[in-house]
Amino acid sequence: METTKSFNISKQVVWEAWKRVKSNKGACGVDEETIEEFEQNLKKNLYKIWNRMSSGTYFPPPVRAVEIPKKSGGERILGIPTVRDRVAQMTAKMYLEPRVEPLFDVDSYGYRPNKSAIEAVKITRQRCWKYDWVLEFDIRKLFDTVDHKLLMQAVKRHTNDKWLILYIERWLKVPFIKEDGTRVERAQGTPQGGVISPLLANLFLHYVFDKWMRREFSTLLFCRYADDGIIHCKSEKQAELVKDKLAKRLKECKLELHSEKTRIVYCKDADRQSGYSNISFDFLGFTFRPRLSRNKYGKTFVNFTPAVSRSALIEIRRKARKYKMHLRCDKTLEDLSNMFGPTLRGWANYYSHFYKSAMYPTFEHINKILVKWVMRKHKRFRRKRKAATYWLGSLARRDSRLFVHWQYGIFPTTK
Repeated sequence: METTKSFNISKQVVWEAWKRVKSNKGACGVDEETIEEFEQNLKKNLYKIWNRMSSGTYFPPPVRAVEIPKKSGGERILGIPTVRDRVAQMTAKMYLEPRVEPLFDVDSYGYRPNKSAIEAVKITRQRCWKYDWVLEFDIRKLFDTVDHKLLMQAVKRHTNDKWLILYIERWLKVPFIKEDGTRVERAQGTPQGGVISPLLANLFLHYVFDKWMRREFSTLLFCRYADDGIIHCKSEKQAELVKDKLAKRLKECKLELHSEKTRIVYCKDADRQSGYSNISFDFLGFTFRPRLSRNKYGKTFVNFTPAVSRSALIEIRRKARKYKMHLRCDKTLEDLSNMFGPTLRGWANYYSHFYKSAMYPTFEHINKILVKWVMRKHKRFRRKRKAATYWLGSLARRDSRLFVHWQYGIFPTTK
């Protein structure tokens, strides 16, 4: 019986944790075991996880470190746990999250159930219309520098379960294994890529930032998405004050403002005139800046509003090149749609929420790649770009379901 174990952990929760891990998919860890391989002996594997966690003998294996390029330059290190460890972490998360989630701030949006990045962008847009100034801030290497002692103080405020405290401490200290096999011991941070890491980061920043803001600047509105945030201010002077105090607060908590990504911005529009140089900022893949808009009466005016950022567009084109669609002459158009369509649809669904027309040049770029594919695929179009474009455009109008931008009316054209 479960009650004979040192810790009372439900087998049903472990089973539910597995189902969530499976649905999230993900790469293998240091043991190179895939989700499919884990599932081949599922009952035995899940029992082992439950048995070891319940008896206090579960020790998480090292985390596989993977370096991925940042949009802004440099590299970010992702820590990929094994499938078994992801199930264990998910189990702990399912016990801890219901205790802390109801306490989190309404203006904290990152990695939370029933919250989204689009909601964060939407509320920020509305507030930029009401407040003239914005402090855009970013916390440097949050997941790499979280102080373990301070984080565990926050964890212990919300649970007395010894097993939760025990395993969270073990997960925080687990070493990285780099791609060349080098082992890196860790004394701070919580691996970005771990199942429980986003919840722990939110718990940490709930005390470091959210509650501090409500206490120190109760009249100001903010929006935080993990380590990125926006604070709306009434004047430049007030924004400078908030910036200085925030830097001090983070330093007290052993964190640091990212100097290059922390700026004071003037939300310029038709009714706001200023010679201030900073009139744009990036947040969650969108650039907020003055743009021409049209009201419901058809009148054009200057509005401070978001649209897909330049760095996001560059990333989309980079990924599109990676697919090398124009070289896949062995594939049909339906094959290309199945391969690339879901990714393109994801971009369109996200970035088309605001100022959709900013995506049109990128959609047209995708059309040009498809035209190149037609020219390589069919001999009769090999030297006739206009004919290939016309043929593909006609097909797109007949079957617009193949690519999401065709459903927006962005068809291949000879113009």
